[in-house]
Amino acid sequence: MEFEEKTLSKEVIFDGVLVHLEREEVLLPNGATSVREIIRHPGAVAMIPFTNDGKMVLVRQFRKPLDRTVVEIPAGKLEGTDVDPLEAAKRELEEETHYHADKWEELITMYPTPAYLDEKFTLYIAEDLSIIENPRPLDEDEFVEVLECTYEEALALQASGEICDAKTLYALLYWQLRLKEMNENE
Repeated sequence: MEFEEKTLSKEVIFDGVLVHLEREEVLLPNGATSVREIIRHPGAVAMIPFTNDGKMVLVRQFRKPLDRTVVEIPAGKLEGTDVDPLEAAKRELEEETHYHADKWEELITMYPTPAYLDEKFTLYIAEDLSIIENPRPLDEDEFVEVLECTYEEALALQASGEICDAKTLYALLYWQLRLKEMNENE
């Protein structure tokens, strides 16, 4: 069976600073038509930074869509000049945490909500961290608290509801598998 939907018409509903909303009329595989509302996003990066003593670096910040403070792995959107997501990840790690990582590994590229959002983000592992003496400043509308957590502390943050976003929950699952693998190799 063919699943592709052909775009018949497209209308820009909203053209914002971060997101753009489009309405598309599509031709379905069965010949019927339907409407799709799609949020266009420039893309993002996120990283799972591990300190040399095995802690994960997280950031606490207020998220207006949730109207509360949450704890997340460091992340940021791609800027218009970003060509390489890894360079954007390095910038975001420095801005949000004041850390530099000597070792980077791309873990996965994913689409968090493909039903209505085209955002693609790349997730990296960042290791061999060191503090930067004169780091890039945070964006002027960004306020974060940097945390260094053990696995148990991160699980407690998840149990309390402070860690609640998909990318950070994914990071905790990755960490769990990593710890299991390390224990099996001992």
